[in-house]
Amino acid sequence: QVQLVESGGGLVQAGDSLRLSCAVSGRAFSDYAMGWFRQAPGKEREIVVAINWRGGIRDSVDSAKGRFTISGDNAKNTVYLEMNSLKSEDTAVYYCAARRTPDYSKTYYSQYEYDTWGQGTQVTVSS
Repeated sequence: QVQLVESGGGLVQAGDSLRLSCAVSGRAFSDYAMGWFRQAPGKEREIVVAINWRGGIRDSVDSAKGRFTISGDNAKNTVYLEMNSLKSEDTAVYYCAARRTPDYSKTYYSQYEYDTWGQGTQVTVSS
């Protein structure tokens, strides 16, 4: 079984940067399709960034373009979400997600295409 544990959230000021971490246990994260999702109060969960490690990184929301970057550290078996120039509308609970049996030709954007989730980490951006 794969387990995902997010960390790195907190209260920051608009314009700040923050790096979220997703520690992966089980197998190497590169075996999975990975994604970062977020859910704001009263809103539906939405994709932020997704990656097929054998393909390419995808920015799944317009606001993430040029600001949010997904990456991984093989030695630590950890996936990161680097967030820059944070805005108040980025406030949400952020979730790391994995699909254990991906088609490596595909990048997954729907939450329903993932089968393993972390507990979430709160990011609050004050203006």
